[in-house]
Amino acid sequence: MLHQRCQDKTPVQILHEYGIKMGSAPVYELLQADGDQHQPSFMFSVTTGDITCNGRGSTKKAAKHEAAEAALKLLKRDTQLNDQRDGLSPEAGDASNTVGVLQELAMQRVWCLPEYVVCMETGPDHMKEFTVTCRLEGLEESGSGSSKKLARRVAAERMLGKLQILSGSPEITWSPPSRVYVESLRQSTGEKISLLRRTPLSIPNTDYIQMLLEISLELGFQVTYIDIDELTVNGQYQCLVELSTRPVTVCHGTGMTSSNAHNTAAHNALQYIKMVACKH
Repeated sequence: MLHQRCQDKTPVQILHEYGIKMGSAPVYELLQADGDQHQPSFMFSVTTGDITCNGRGSTKKAAKHEAAEAALKLLKRDTQLNDQRDGLSPEAGDASNTVGVLQELAMQRVWCLPEYVVCMETGPDHMKEFTVTCRLEGLEESGSGSSKKLARRVAAERMLGKLQILSGSPEITWSPPSRVYVESLRQSTGEKISLLRRTPLSIPNTDYIQMLLEISLELGFQVTYIDIDELTVNGQYQCLVELSTRPVTVCHGTGMTSSNAHNTAAHNALQYIKMVACKH
């Protein structure tokens, strides 16, 4: 199957189809998000069975494609060396159950694929405890376990439970909010964005996080802050803020504290929204 790729399919789609057939749906994990505001850089890992590969790109989508391409090359090499299909451990198949169900659901509904981020790692080497956050269409659920794989499964299980609660039944009927296109900001006449058009973004001690939240609620997009572990050359904290617009908007922020970095990122995002909203 790996030798017969369809030219119109992306590496992510091909790897997903392969993983489903082998009983181990690929799982993508955000490892790093850094870079300048206008040149963000993302690194994702993809795990399918016993194989884990990394990919880097200027967008999350590009990074996932790079990781999937690397995994496909590795799988192709392995199948050339040994044309057997029993290379996946039973544990991988078991652990992929709820993760695979959630990923399949997202693909069927044409949603963005679930993202898994390791947000905590505690305990000594022989008794590690991992906490993984699952993000899907503006929703978040976390799970913990003695391995990343187990924590992902718990997070995916809780996400499926949340979707059932939001649907009001075991059958998932919930739909994410409609997409907000960046170009549509020019025609927006809401109270908050109209106020943004008239308000200078240079007033000291302004809570830009709250201002961005109010505008996101008015326009209907989600706001996600991603902390970057590495400090700047000046020793400042830094983060990215991601707006679930189409295309996705990502802005960078720095500050003496994590909260200051978030506020700066929100300020930069508001400047971008204002610039777009004021274009004629």
